[in-house]
Amino acid sequence: MAMSGMRGLSVFISDIRNCQNKEQERLRVDKELGNIRTRFKNEKALTPYEKKKYVWKMLYIYMLGYDVDFGHMEAVSLISAPKYPEKQVGYIVTSSLLNENHDFLRLAINTVRNDIIGRNETFQCLALTMVGNIGGREFAESLAPDVQKLLISSSCRPLVRKKAALCLLRLYRKNPDVVNVDGWADRMAQLLDERDLGVLTSSMSLLVALVSNNHEAYWSCLPKCIKTLERLARNQDIPQEYTYYGIPSPWLQVKTMRALQYFPTIEDPNARRSLFEVLQRILMGTDVVKNVNKNNASHAVLFEALALVMHLDAEKEMMSQCVALLGKFIAVREPNIRYLGLENMTRMLMVTDVQDIIKRHQAQIITSLKDPDISIRRRALDLLYGMCDVSNAKDIVEELLQYLSTAEFAMREELSLKAAILAEKFAPDLSWYVDVILQLIDKAGDFVSDDIWFRVVQFVTNNEDLQPYAAAKAREYLDKPAIHETMVKVSAYILGEFGHLLARRPGCSPKEIFGIIHEKLPTVSNSTISILLSTYAKILMHSQPPDPELQNQIWTIFKKYESSIEVEIQQRAVEYFALSRKGAALMNILAEMPKFPERQSALIKKAEDTEDTAEQSAIRLRQQQSQTSNALVVTEQSHPNGTLPVGQLSLVKIPSMSSAVDDTSAGERLSQENGTLSKVDSQPPSADLLVDLLGPLAIEGPPSSNIHTRSISSSGLEGTVVESTAIVPAGELTNSVQPIGNIAERFHALCMKDSGVLYEDPYIQIGIKAEWRAHLGHLVLFLGNKNTSPLVSVQALILPPTHLKMELSLVPETIPPRAQVQCPLEVINLHPSRDVAVLDFSYMFGNDRVNVKLRLPAVLNKFLQPISVSAEEFFPQWRSLPGPPLKLQEVIRGVRPLPLLEMANLFNSYHLIVSPGLDPNPNNLVASTTFYSESTRAMLCLIRIETDPADRTQLRMTVASGDPTLTFELKEFVKEQLVSIPTPIAVRPTTQPTPTSPLAQPSSAPASITDPGAMLAALL
Repeated sequence: MAMSGMRGLSVFISDIRNCQNKEQERLRVDKELGNIRTRFKNEKALTPYEKKKYVWKMLYIYMLGYDVDFGHMEAVSLISAPKYPEKQVGYIVTSSLLNENHDFLRLAINTVRNDIIGRNETFQCLALTMVGNIGGREFAESLAPDVQKLLISSSCRPLVRKKAALCLLRLYRKNPDVVNVDGWADRMAQLLDERDLGVLTSSMSLLVALVSNNHEAYWSCLPKCIKTLERLARNQDIPQEYTYYGIPSPWLQVKTMRALQYFPTIEDPNARRSLFEVLQRILMGTDVVKNVNKNNASHAVLFEALALVMHLDAEKEMMSQCVALLGKFIAVREPNIRYLGLENMTRMLMVTDVQDIIKRHQAQIITSLKDPDISIRRRALDLLYGMCDVSNAKDIVEELLQYLSTAEFAMREELSLKAAILAEKFAPDLSWYVDVILQLIDKAGDFVSDDIWFRVVQFVTNNEDLQPYAAAKAREYLDKPAIHETMVKVSAYILGEFGHLLARRPGCSPKEIFGIIHEKLPTVSNSTISILLSTYAKILMHSQPPDPELQNQIWTIFKKYESSIEVEIQQRAVEYFALSRKGAALMNILAEMPKFPERQSALIKKAEDTEDTAEQSAIRLRQQQSQTSNALVVTEQSHPNGTLPVGQLSLVKIPSMSSAVDDTSAGERLSQENGTLSKVDSQPPSADLLVDLLGPLAIEGPPSSNIHTRSISSSGLEGTVVESTAIVPAGELTNSVQPIGNIAERFHALCMKDSGVLYEDPYIQIGIKAEWRAHLGHLVLFLGNKNTSPLVSVQALILPPTHLKMELSLVPETIPPRAQVQCPLEVINLHPSRDVAVLDFSYMFGNDRVNVKLRLPAVLNKFLQPISVSAEEFFPQWRSLPGPPLKLQEVIRGVRPLPLLEMANLFNSYHLIVSPGLDPNPNNLVASTTFYSESTRAMLCLIRIETDPADRTQLRMTVASGDPTLTFELKEFVKEQLVSIPTPIAVRPTTQPTPTSPLAQPSSAPASITDPGAMLAALL
């Protein structure tokens, strides 16, 4: 019979393989599924062996990609079979077919637990494997303690303990809040003393997960990790079966070094010396050999060792040795090794000061730009970009320009951007910078963004000595028979502004410049036509008194475009024609553009926003490992007198902090939104340092060159005067420095918005920008120094409530003059609560010591996501929550008398979405939302508000959810928003009433609130 059964399974697999097409295969599978379904209907008549055979067939059909929506019970039932063959099938098929939330898994928990705590090692291994593969929350809650006991048991064989460690690792990764590892430091240290390398390797994997969450608790494991590395490096007591191509357990070496990277820099000199000896042995003993498998293993160990060397901030001698080793790797034929060499050299460059050593390999890195593999070319580009400085900028940029001609389209945009940034940052003189940018536009115009030509225009405008040279170069490029439209834009703009400086040169009279530019008009797009019209107006202005023939030609063009279908072009033509008839007054109206205010380059910001590169991963690594501040400081003064030496690019070095409202020294501006000419009074620079947060970046370059004035878009500032309602009780602010605006109102506004001002006084402005996703929040604190003197002794401490896990990047002790510091703040919501985190912030300005405690808007409604619920979905959910503590009701008095529509808008602003028409009583509201936290995951919340038309100051509220704490907290939160005077959230005690307290019980409704009647009344 056994042979017959095996033959049946083999025949089925052969039939599937012999099918000529997908349709035949589907018919054969359907036939077999029908046969299995029929046999399972009479399950009692099936022997365990027959059940096993059919379950194997189900698994094979499932692996082919077909849905198997029956037979799950039969598979689960095989887990409890007494014999190994059936039990094995039950475990394998159950872990393959069922996901962690499947109801049938609950039926198997007791059987699985009995196998785990039993004496049969084979059954223990089967059970541990399935639990680890599924990793569900219920498995973790029920079985994690038993798995932990197995791991530390001295009576279990290494085979079982190894699987127990891996199973516990899986459960911990999936459910870190459920698996209790408190006090496990000593046990982990004992596990690291294991002589069996299988158990030790599995335990080290578990340690990596544990220290990644909380390294402080596992300091006792650090010496054990170093001893393990020493044992492996010296090949002491390493069994042959754990030696891979002569390398002692490379997997364990990698895991151990990974665990060590989660600890801060090691201070103990003995431990540090021992570790460096091991790392030195690894660095010296690794080389490229012919055997691919040995290469892979040895290089996995080597590159992990390099990462650890960078983490430990080793001495420069060892860093030099690492760079020399990587220099060998980038020259080998194996592409994977070359790639890793370039990537790690880039990471090392970003983390440590080895730029001079890496420069020795510049020729080989440039050679990698011509590698057939595009991923290697990208890493070479990253490395060249990172290692560039004033000494080698010319060579590197010229290589990039040469490579640009042959680079594939996928790299040209990134290549152009990085070449432009390097030319801007390290130009030996401005004329070379102009040459580079014009070459870029000429060679790769389609891949040169507008930001690049905007930037060169700014430099030319701000440097008078450069203007004749730039105009001459632009004139040269216009003589080419075919040039890119971007070159037409930049040349037209520069010649419109500064072409008159070339008047004495041959071929550069106003008439000749007009003629060469006008030749390009028929071939350009509407956006470029707008710039050309502005250039014509400038040429006319600079040629006063005008040449009658030139004037008539330009007037003819203006008249032609007065009827253009494009509003922008039409408006320019009409206004320029009218202005050009004003004669000598045109000289004042269309005078040269004033100098652009100094500000940070938009090109550098754009480079930071590009795809993930080795450079960016290195920056992230440096931020994680650095013990100093990782806040981004943007300064306005980078030179003692606010200027830079001649020949340097000042616009890169002196970014402005008021980029949304700039001081135009001429006092005249151009509305860029509609292109019209307007003259306004000069305004002082804005003191608002949050323009980067609250508004779009100011346009760094001229979208048009139609006049001598400009205004930077400040639309992002409109509406940023934040309303608010709660921060620190007024009595707590005892500083002599008084805040600007109402602190409490600012907090209240930020509870409903994701960006705005949190606090402001005469010296500093603190703003917030936040993103919320499920139970996670990413906030950035913007600390802006509004004065020309530094703020010192700056301290910021987050005081989080118990339900929030918050991590603030270190804040620098000094904020430079007119500078803005950006400090990331990560938030994790652990469980529902209305308690609010506090920012304890202080600084010194002169003799003034300012200290404020500011509530942060990481409030309950930030973890709500709106969800619209239909009647078909609402009623079953409402009925399934019968009463306290999951459904709470309360009569609320002292409510602000709001019209029903305004109340609905208030609910919507807090992400509580009102479903109109769901309640048949027009005086009632029904709202729904989804709450996210680590403990509740996604939890549906339902709210019903019954109002009394005769008395708007009271109402009855019912709140329901699947979690009693969430129900209570949400009820109290909504209540606080409805009453006339909100409760001060920051001083509310963290304890909450138990569901049996009077607050948690539904209050009886007053007689004036009538029952709604109709269908909903019976359900609600």
